[in-house]
Amino acid sequence: MAVTDRAIEKIKEMIVSGALPPGARLPSEADLAEQLGLSRNSLREAVRALTAMRLLVPRQGDGTYVSGLEPHLLLEAMAFTADVSHGHTACQLLEVRRLLEPQATALAAGLLTDERLRTLRAVLDRSAAAAGIEEFIELDIEFHRTIADAVGNPVLSTLLGILSTHTQRLRIVRGTHDTSARAQAQREHEAIWRALANRDAVLAASASTVHVAAVEDWLAAGTDPLALGTIA
Repeated sequence: MAVTDRAIEKIKEMIVSGALPPGARLPSEADLAEQLGLSRNSLREAVRALTAMRLLVPRQGDGTYVSGLEPHLLLEAMAFTADVSHGHTACQLLEVRRLLEPQATALAAGLLTDERLRTLRAVLDRSAAAAGIEEFIELDIEFHRTIADAVGNPVLSTLLGILSTHTQRLRIVRGTHDTSARAQAQREHEAIWRALANRDAVLAASASTVHVAAVEDWLAAGTDPLALGTIA
């Protein structure tokens, strides 16, 4: 194990053991390096890595603190990995989304307030009139985020948000190169909304599965979005 990796593990052990609880301020660099038997350079590298993982939070002029360690915040460290994935890994991400999102949609059927249903209806109306595919996909993400947030589980919302943001690029490419894809997605969104409006959890889950599977099938067919051009 590399020196920096050992330093990371030692700090993580302090967090797990409670020696550094959530919100605690790290000792000074010199004291912590001596306490852990590390060079100050290795400690700095470890702190940078743990900051990227959202385990530590630097406060300018006030030192470095252990984060609140909320699971939904820690999951955000997955976002970059998800965003740069393609090919087989992209298929796997879509598979995870297909396993999770229909169940979340089914739960939302019994939890969505009338106000949120009206919000979803407004999003669908705006997406139907969207000028371009990028605007349409932004509204697509808002539609799914509103449904996930209705469940009231920030871990689930964050995880689905990461998966949905990653597939945004795939859907832009699909919408650009398949003129029927946008109309198909709109029809699938309408089916999900009708099921939710009727408080039909089983139908809502089925409609959500069909929606996610459409992109999954398109990607599994061998279309490589990177070969079609880079989408910002």
